[in-house]
Order: sequence, then C-alpha cells, then structure tokens
Amino acid sequence: MKEDYYDILKIDKNASANDIKKAYRKKALKYHPDKNPNDKEAEEMFKKAAEAYEVLSNPEKKARYDQFGHQAFQGGGGFNGGGMNMDDIFSQFGDIFGGGFSGFGGGFGGQQRRVKGSNLRIRITLTLEEIANGVEKKLKVKRKVQAPGTTYKTCSTCNGSGQVMRITNTILGRMQTSSPCPACGGAGEMIDKKPSDADAQGLIIKEETVSVKIPAGVVDGMQLKVSGKGNDAPGKGISGDLLVAIQEEEHSTLKRDGDNLHFDLYVSLPDAVLGTSQEIDTVTGKVRIKIESGVQSGKILRLRGKGIPSINGYGKGDLLVHINVWTPKTLNKEQREFFESMRDDEHFQPKPESSDKSFFEKVKDMFS
Repeated sequence: MKEDYYDILKIDKNASANDIKKAYRKKALKYHPDKNPNDKEAEEMFKKAAEAYEVLSNPEKKARYDQFGHQAFQGGGGFNGGGMNMDDIFSQFGDIFGGGFSGFGGGFGGQQRRVKGSNLRIRITLTLEEIANGVEKKLKVKRKVQAPGTTYKTCSTCNGSGQVMRITNTILGRMQTSSPCPACGGAGEMIDKKPSDADAQGLIIKEETVSVKIPAGVVDGMQLKVSGKGNDAPGKGISGDLLVAIQEEEHSTLKRDGDNLHFDLYVSLPDAVLGTSQEIDTVTGKVRIKIESGVQSGKILRLRGKGIPSINGYGKGDLLVHINVWTPKTLNKEQREFFESMRDDEHFQPKPESSDKSFFEKVKDMFS
C-alpha cells in the first residue's frame, strides 16, 4: 500500500503551509544525494518526500488528497505510476533550499536544471455509466513537439551548466548561491538551427492520440494528470503534462449524490394497492424490482451496491428508489362513483403504522 504523504513528512493534516515546507526541507536535507552518495534507500526517501510535498504544498491537490487519498491521482493521474524522478525534483523544488543548495557540492549535486514544457488542459465529458464502471478514453491532443532537424548549441553565458553562480558577502561570511541562467532559462542550451516551420524554441504543433484510463468513481471537477503528454521543452528539457478535467453528464433518470444514486419510480394507484413489479435503470443495466401491495408514496427502497464505486476503494454506494404513487387527475363517471363509494370505507382511511416513517425521518435515513 502506498505510504501516506503526511506520514512521510511526519506532520498532521492541520499543518500550515509553512510547516509543510519546513518538514519537506528537513527530509530533503537529510536524504539529499550529495549527503548520501550511491545510497538507493536515501534516494528513494528523497523522492518520496518530494512527491508528498508536491501534493501537500498545492491547496487544490491537498484538498483532493484529503478527500480521496491516493485514488485522487490514479488513472493516468498523479505521478505516472509511482514517484517523481530526480530531474523533476531538482527543476521544481530548487527554491526550497534558498537557491543552489550550496554546501553539498554546490547546487543539487552538480545537477543541471532541466526546463519543463508547459502543461496542456483538456475537459472530457463522461456518462454516469462510464463513471461507475471506469473507462479508457482515446483523446486527440495538439501538443508542441521538437521539430525534426532542430539542433542546439551550448549556452555561452553559463557554458552549458544552466546556472550562474554568485558570491555574496554576509555577516556569516562569503556565501555562494546559484540561479537559472537568464540567457537559456536554465536549459544550458540554445537554438543552433531549426526548420522554417518551427517556432523560436524549435517546436512545431503535432496532433497525437493519447490513451487515458479513467478509474471508476471519479467526480465532476476532478483533474487527472497524464505525465509527459503536455508540450515538449526545447533541447533536453522535460515534457509538460496533460491535465484532464472530468465533467459528469447528467443522466436522464438517475441522480447522483456522492456514491449513492437516486431513482424516482412512479406507481399507478391500482399497482400501489395490488402490488406489481417494474424495471428500473441502474448504471449496469435494467433490473426488475418487486413493489409490495399497499406500498405508500414516499417509501424508499434501497438496492445495496447498485450505486457508484468509491474512488477510495471502499466498496460501492447504493441505489435509492423513491416510490411516488400517482394519483389520477381526471376520472370518468364510473370511476368517480367507485371512489365516492369508497370514501368512508375503513380500508381507505389513513392508518399510519409505526413502520410508516415521516418525511423527515426518511430524509434522515437517506443520509445515515
């Protein structure tokens, strides 16, 4: 089972943004590869800490994680199947250490900053059936890729390091810091030659088909990440990500409430009196349910496990069938005479039993 992000950083869920940053910095300093050369276990801990910080330092991602756990980033989302690579960490979180992380070999172990391409965003609409069962979607995406024939040369400003070093005199002595090279943006390379149809960075637009696995139980507004399917970066940079926003299509008969579904079933007066069976919609097809004789309008039938799977993997919700007895609005003479004769009949007099709950009790049961 994937380790909890809060446990990795040794903080609780109420930790402030500053506490999260401090906890990550402490972990990263402890397990930094400069301090632990050729130590695979330390490197793994360094990656885990960065992954935890990447989520918990982002308010939107933290909220999704607090609600759905690691399942919030599955299905092509999250971290490309487990963990960030060292280039991601050094390029994204170098500022955590005040620039350069001097004192352990100067900079991040001599790591050159790798520029990351921009992210792309796309919205897809899913039916309730697709959300309930999970689905794989083929998406056509127009993304920037490196143009064939583009070549690069070493940046003359930073000599390919991607960093410019500065020495600052402080009350603690001379301190060395580094920052991305302003000439190449930290890539260490600059355009040498490019085809005429490429942009200033040597990129062209190309349409690709991207496969995205949508896990069962996603909710409207959730965002999944497909790593490396955004725009390319120039040179040896890292490709951006494709962010897939989920939009839920309204169902014709079923209404979603979290993991539960609701269905309004209208029953004729004769069927309510005599009992019947009817087919109703579910997210896995139609099912036939039995309506007992004497059913009351407002009764709720619960079909357990016929709702939406939990995104956290905690089983499935239920399908709640709301019975509505349909009272005829117009009657012919014979029908009216029949009901007139039954007006004072004891069988037609309301006699609620203790099992016939009030409206407010039924609403309370729905959410219990």
